[in-house]
Amino acid sequence: MTRQYYVYVMTNRSRTLYVWITNDLERRVHKHKSESIEGSTKRYKLNRLVYLDATSSIEGAVNREKELKKWRRSKKIDLIEAANPRWKDLSEDWYEVGRQQ
Repeated sequence: MTRQYYVYVMTNRSRTLYVWITNDLERRVHKHKSESIEGSTKRYKLNRLVYLDATSSIEGAVNREKELKKWRRSKKIDLIEAANPRWKDLSEDWYEVGRQQ
């Protein structure tokens, strides 16, 4: 089975944007939602997944993450809105209420 790598964007109610990379998107998003990642995630309550890009290449994922991090905020917003115009939390149905992982 080919491993997947994800470049993803998390946000909060005020639409602060943060770009990260992972090879286990469901686990990582759960950590964001449970505020168990110290630093920016916890401080800014970055708990809404609004964009993701999957690839089977770690090099491709790292390069894409670096590319997106260099972009201006307006360009990131355009990218999100092209794929997710309503800024829906793409992970809202991933977890049962009260379920521990």
